[in-house]
Amino acid sequence: MSDEFSLGDCVKVQTLPPYYKTADPMPMLRPPNVIPLGEKGIIMDRRPGGYWVVHFARGAYLLDSQYLALVTEEEAVATPEPPAGDRSAP
Repeated sequence: MSDEFSLGDCVKVQTLPPYYKTADPMPMLRPPNVIPLGEKGIIMDRRPGGYWVVHFARGAYLLDSQYLALVTEEEAVATPEPPAGDRSAP
């Protein structure tokens, strides 16, 4: 069992999986273009089989740690994400 991530860690997608599995009570498979490469999310839970529940802007998904990379503090500060729905010009 890998302990490379902790609950609340900020992670990003480093490799696209062949599909995404939602973390719903009735999981569904979603295509790999639902979450783009480099998308940041928060580790919410650990599931059996080495899967992590990661909450992204488009929902929570189950991902194996091989598809995730820990976001460093420098990365998080250097690339702030705009709030969802904020498309107004400054």
